Amino acid sequence: MTDASSTPFADDLALAHRLADLADAITMQRFNARDLVVETKPDLTPVSDADKAVERMVREVVAADRPGDGVLGEEEAELVGESGRRWIVDPVDGTKNFVRGVPVWSTVIALQEADGRIVVGLVSAPALSRRWWAVLGGGAFVSEPGVAGTTQTRQIHVSRVHELADASLGYSEVRWVPEANQAKWDSLLRRVWRVRGYGDFYSHVLVAEGAVDIAAEPELNLYDVAGVSLVVTEAGGRFTGVDGVDGPDRGSGVSSNGVLHNAVISALA
Repeated sequence: MTDASSTPFADDLALAHRLADLADAITMQRFNARDLVVETKPDLTPVSDADKAVERMVREVVAADRPGDGVLGEEEAELVGESGRRWIVDPVDGTKNFVRGVPVWSTVIALQEADGRIVVGLVSAPALSRRWWAVLGGGAFVSEPGVAGTTQTRQIHVSRVHELADASLGYSEVRWVPEANQAKWDSLLRRVWRVRGYGDFYSHVLVAEGAVDIAAEPELNLYDVAGVSLVVTEAGGRFTGVDGVDGPDRGSGVSSNGVLHNAVISALA
């Protein structure tokens, strides 16, 4: 097993875990809270007081521990740092689940170098008692409940399924964007073996674990999947936009075990 903590980004990974620990403490305290404050943003999506508190915490910790680094988050304007590096955070990915009491939500954290590479990615889902992480060149891992109340960590890998007819596909939305591509999306769903709406980050990390073979979302922001994408690729998979261009900044996202990727992109093109 490759030890991600032995890579050149070990200190950055340690900070990502500390940010996730602090985020988990905030989000779990507010999850299912009767006094949770939820507002509607101009794009008609919800934002909770937990979203705001987590992003504020990340900005404060980065300012103290990495004063030259920037922060790009969902809730506030980007803070541009002098180093050219930036921490990218989605404080609560799956806010609609969070505010309704559905435990499938996470905090997504990534570190992007000045050259554009994502070098650290972490996804923490405390209500599921799971956390996934990866560093560039160091492999991908998950911590999860073990026996007798313990926590176990294991390295994860994508599946080896090589036919769409045998593939399991996860998604967040049944409606595709743009609407003109709905027929192609529906056709793809009929071609695979199994379809489930795991939603948001969860479909993609399940691809990284090899439990799901394909995940696709028609609309995404960089902060939604910067951390997720590295977990997928370090597990041996591929993460692109619907256009087939690698990276988490394409405005959409398709993750796969790599073997199926071209077939999926062709089906959606």
